[in-house]
Amino acid sequence: MEAVAQEKGTLSIHTENIFPIIKKFLYSDHEIFLRELVSNAVDATQKVKQLSSYGEFNGELGDLKVTVKLDKEAKTITVSDRGIGMTAEEIKKYINQIAFSGATEFVEKYKDKEGGKENIIGHFGLGFYSAYMVASNVEIVTRSYKEDAEAVRWECDGSTEFEIGPAEREHRGTDIILHIAADSEEFLNEHRLSEILEKYGKFLPVEIEFEDKVINNPNPIWTKNPADLTDEDYLAFYKELYPYSEDPLFWIHLNVDYPFNLTGVLYFPKLKNDFQMQREKIKLYSRQVFITDEVKDIVPDFLQLLHGVIDSPDIPLNVSRSYLQADSNVKKINGYITRKVADKLSEIFKNDREGFEKKFDDIGLFVKYGVISDDKFYDKAKDFCLLKNTEGKYFTFDEYRESVKDNQTDKNDTQIWLYTNDPEKQDAFVDTAKKRSYDVLVMDTVIDPHFIGVLEQKLEKVNIKRVDADPVDKLIEKDVALESVLSDEQKEKAKTLYEGLIGSKMATVQVEAMPTDELPVVITFPEFMRRMTDMQATSGQPSMFGNMPMMYTVSVNANHPLTQKILDTEDEAQQKTLAKQAYDLALLAQGMLSGKALTTFVQRTVEGL
Repeated sequence: MEAVAQEKGTLSIHTENIFPIIKKFLYSDHEIFLRELVSNAVDATQKVKQLSSYGEFNGELGDLKVTVKLDKEAKTITVSDRGIGMTAEEIKKYINQIAFSGATEFVEKYKDKEGGKENIIGHFGLGFYSAYMVASNVEIVTRSYKEDAEAVRWECDGSTEFEIGPAEREHRGTDIILHIAADSEEFLNEHRLSEILEKYGKFLPVEIEFEDKVINNPNPIWTKNPADLTDEDYLAFYKELYPYSEDPLFWIHLNVDYPFNLTGVLYFPKLKNDFQMQREKIKLYSRQVFITDEVKDIVPDFLQLLHGVIDSPDIPLNVSRSYLQADSNVKKINGYITRKVADKLSEIFKNDREGFEKKFDDIGLFVKYGVISDDKFYDKAKDFCLLKNTEGKYFTFDEYRESVKDNQTDKNDTQIWLYTNDPEKQDAFVDTAKKRSYDVLVMDTVIDPHFIGVLEQKLEKVNIKRVDADPVDKLIEKDVALESVLSDEQKEKAKTLYEGLIGSKMATVQVEAMPTDELPVVITFPEFMRRMTDMQATSGQPSMFGNMPMMYTVSVNANHPLTQKILDTEDEAQQKTLAKQAYDLALLAQGMLSGKALTTFVQRTVEGL
């Protein structure tokens, strides 16, 4: 057995190798040191298990837990494993030559053996040196799995000087002992360390022990065969991820090994109208090591409303494992997830339409967001994205086309789809539309202004109008127009009366023939202006119209008996009172009457009874 000689030396750091180290010091969260060291310990543990399975290590594996110990008095944190260990020569090779990765050589040697390449987490050298972000001095006490190997102790104070020599260690494996620097003593706290281990190591594939407790679940459900899992297993795991959330509606188990490796579980939560509350709930792992919850490069924007876990060793990461680098694999994974989600929704819709409809109010926001933002998703979603009308009935796009084609096609052979974004507030307009046997859709989510625009682009000869955008009979223009009972002179008189009464440059008064069951006066807003305002409001942007009140149209119903009565009233004061009452009714129908004006309207109405 070759004895370990006591020696001193200089770390081999080359210019081309030091730059990523400097970036780590400058840009990474210091807490990442614990992720790197524990991941390396797990890596070493998995290596010895693999060597045992290959018959290259015949000793007892024993307890393979990785332990993290805190000694406040000594101001040390120790990460220990019973893994592969290192010889003195391996320390010189993997630790002293900073940029060299022990994992790289291990993969090359065992890449053709089952599991050899897939189960490597770490980059020995660079991961280890993250310790110096928080430590003023680091010791390694290690013993290789190799027969007759002696224990070795290595120490370095963060300069390029190191010391290596013999040590006492009964079992194979490695202890990394960090002497915490004065400016990093926040890490000498049980709660802080527990928090970091919970964040990064919650699902590491080897048991991690801290404060005499195992803190992780080494076998999360995404590593298991879906056929072996029950609904209860998926729901329990969701609660493990999001303890205070409502149960999800359903989920997708991802499992692909070609042309890239990807596993995970994505859950469909009940979506609220607040997009930001829903985001950043998907966690990205690499071989069960937490990387980030900022997955915008991996997951399309609209899918970030989902919750869950994605795990892939093929997602390229930089040296600190903190930032995604765009490459072809990332784009393939992005496309695969989109397709998988669309296929799952399509399957549920086809197999259980009734159940899908019951869930659609909760997932409609997500589906519509996908329709708006991703053409490939739209191509599949157009067959299961549902429209709901005021009667609570659901339709696919094609079904709705067929449903309204006879009654809601205008003289230009264009279908007019009517909608309300506030059924309560717009009830009078909805009611009038129904009297014409027109159907009215409910589009009241924050995303619907954008969704409507996309539908008009995608669907040929479809025009979508809010039910109060015009008097109902103007919304769907037919070949036969109503005739006015008023003469041109009477129309002009009515127009002048209301213009003087309203006195606003934002209002355009027009007198036109409408059915007698319409209100005597109808107030409407230009569809383009209101829709633009709605879209900008949902985007958190100020209106392009600023604080300026929107322009609106005051349509006086030439055929309503009250209009004729007003014009026949000879008392000028009485005439203005009646006209004001008709105008206030129109304001009330649009929710525009409030404060003193509303009080005056009520008093005037009571006095007239």
